[in-house]
Amino acid sequence: MGELGDNHTMARGWESKSVEDQIQERQEAAANSSRRQLTPEEAQLQAKRESLEMARTRTLTSLQNACDSRYRSHLERVLADLDAQLANLGSGLTPR
Repeated sequence: MGELGDNHTMARGWESKSVEDQIQERQEAAANSSRRQLTPEEAQLQAKRESLEMARTRTLTSLQNACDSRYRSHLERVLADLDAQLANLGSGLTPR
């Protein structure tokens, strides 16, 4: 019977942990819902910016590792174009 009491205590311990998790999840959900939702246009611009920034990072890494002068020149043009597109997004202009 003493064994049953130990299991019962352990079960209550797990139950308390579950309640703590539920409280934390509710608090996180409330914090997330209080944040302003992006409009579809804002979400699209954010996704475009993130995509351009990732492409810029990849291009910059390739440029740093490139040995061939023609390939380096190409990457520099790509990098300049990506920078221009990011600048257009920042100023509210639609990128080409």
